[in-house]
Amino acid sequence: MTQPLSRRLLDSALAAAAVAIVTHFVTVVLFSAINGATLEVLVQVNGVFGFSSMLLFVFLAIVGTAGILDNRWITLAVGLLAAFVSSWLGAMLAIVSAGNPISGALIDYLWLSVFGFNLLFQVVAVLATLLVGRRIWAARRAAASASRRIAIVRMPSSRLADGELTHQERVPVDLDLAERQWEDYVGALRAEGFTIVEVPPAEELPDSVFVEDTLVIIDGTAIVTRPGAVSRAREIDDAAPTARDLGLRVERIVEPGTLDGGDVLQIGSTVYVGRGGRTNAEGIRQLRAIAGRLGREVVAVPVSKVLHLKSAVTALPDGTVIGHPSTIDDASMWRSFLPMPEAEGGHVVVLGDDAVLMATSAPASAELVRSLGYRVVTVDISEFEKLEGCVTCLSVLVR
Repeated sequence: MTQPLSRRLLDSALAAAAVAIVTHFVTVVLFSAINGATLEVLVQVNGVFGFSSMLLFVFLAIVGTAGILDNRWITLAVGLLAAFVSSWLGAMLAIVSAGNPISGALIDYLWLSVFGFNLLFQVVAVLATLLVGRRIWAARRAAASASRRIAIVRMPSSRLADGELTHQERVPVDLDLAERQWEDYVGALRAEGFTIVEVPPAEELPDSVFVEDTLVIIDGTAIVTRPGAVSRAREIDDAAPTARDLGLRVERIVEPGTLDGGDVLQIGSTVYVGRGGRTNAEGIRQLRAIAGRLGREVVAVPVSKVLHLKSAVTALPDGTVIGHPSTIDDASMWRSFLPMPEAEGGHVVVLGDDAVLMATSAPASAELVRSLGYRVVTVDISEFEKLEGCVTCLSVLVR
């Protein structure tokens, strides 16, 4: 996908332009004030630092596309490097353009200028990168995230019926019906305004349709999981590039940690993670470290009666946790818990502040949610429920 890259280029260019303009203006004004603010001095100083400011813009615009402005310390390091390189090369271009030949004496002079007249430019450039560039970048990224609604999905494999089972007995799966149900599920998301992004299909991976288990999205970061079932290990191979193509920053759960996305439930600034058969303690530790850097708290939840945490509970848009008591290890840990009349009723995909997606297999639960003032969109996913799947398993939402 080229649009996310184009957006990153634009965001980076705007942030770099702001840094270059602020740096040039402040440097020229301060330098002129120090040396006598006459018109002649202003013109000379403007010419001296003009090349440096243009190079600063080019440098930051290029490296900014990699997302360096997301991190304060990386921004500081890059700002220092950009300020030094642009001021040194800019001064050389200004001197050479005035008709002076490149010589050993010129190079020596340029090195001395790093601690002389170029020092002011460098200090201002670093401060502008940290205080102006990062803010513009963050504002642009926040606006882009707020305006996009993306659903990552993956077509069912022809080997779907061979998928892993842990808590249910195997029953026949109608592949044709499953494919129609998947199309209807995707259609429902599209009708709700989500742009559909498909991970390349994987015929050799029966469980690959359950794409939720491969990615956890926290703000603009995609955490590539490490599925707990050995047969599902290769599902992340194509999921990671898909996330990167969307402009998401990628982090990874690495060996010996295991984590399934179905074990991760985000409610506000808290990330609940199920400790069950697919997610281990090391996976939780790594998730806690990554989420902590993103300003989120991770709370571990025991899961023993169902496959994943979100096989037991999910949350309504207002944060109320819902689920069927028979599937939950300890309902008392949730501050606000609403029991559902059906086990399948504990599964919702939040479509917006006033709407959720639920399975048709939980009509009483859907009616209960409607009575709370929510608009409920229902889809039939019976063939995926035969494989311990639910409505959350078939997509990863980016917003």
